[in-house]
Amino acid sequence: MTRGRFATHDFELRDDVVVKRYRSWERQEHRREWEALTVLGAYAPGLAPAPVEAALDAMPPSVTMSRLPGIPLRGERTTDEQIEAPADALGRLREAVPAGVVSSMRPAVWSPATAVAKARAWAAGRQPGPGDDPVVRRAHAQGMSWLAGPDPDELLADPFPPVLGQGDGNRANYLWDAHDRRIRLLDWEDSGRSDRAFELGDLLEHVSRLDGDLDAARLLDHIGLTRAERSRVLGFRRLIAFVWFSTLGPEGPFAARNPAGTWERQAGRVLELLA
Repeated sequence: MTRGRFATHDFELRDDVVVKRYRSWERQEHRREWEALTVLGAYAPGLAPAPVEAALDAMPPSVTMSRLPGIPLRGERTTDEQIEAPADALGRLREAVPAGVVSSMRPAVWSPATAVAKARAWAAGRQPGPGDDPVVRRAHAQGMSWLAGPDPDELLADPFPPVLGQGDGNRANYLWDAHDRRIRLLDWEDSGRSDRAFELGDLLEHVSRLDGDLDAARLLDHIGLTRAERSRVLGFRRLIAFVWFSTLGPEGPFAARNPAGTWERQAGRVLELLA
């Protein structure tokens, strides 16, 4: 879970529960989180923190949930077992929650349409200058060319059933429990009805990937996707990688959060995925 000056919430850690208080709630973060935890508690107990109580109309609103053991996958070099565990957790998430329940939920905050719009807005507004790294300039040019093609719009039509998604691919939200040898899923404040391929693309290409190591190919192999699903995941990986590239530059909103050289590293990732 994110803390510090960029956090959107505060935590009170007790012996067996966590109280999460929200600094902002214009996206209905507190209600989204409570709804997701309640659904998961009913259909996939143990996959996420158990809901305890909520003060949804308080100022600030809060949600109290069970406290789970473990360490975040962010910043870790994952083992074979830790690669299989998130695949198993995501598989359970997909299979356990009934389709009718998922369909009744509001769309997740971070969605394919939001990502496409964000990529186009930021990429058009931030042009690399003549002094920028040549890899950065090449990534921008190739990314803009891809955005202008048919692929991004084709990704918006999902031919597969929706899933309950976190709407946040930060690997800090994947908690490895070494005792039970399993992954549990945290932070549901942006959650809702989502596109499975988009959720996977977001997990694989969230900027938190730079803080550790997760073998994307092996993770996808363990999940067992069809050819069509793999194609959609690749499309979303390209999209999300370019979103991060566009927002990590010197004028982007996330530049201050990351060390020097992050923009250039992300440019290399964009070129790798578009190859």
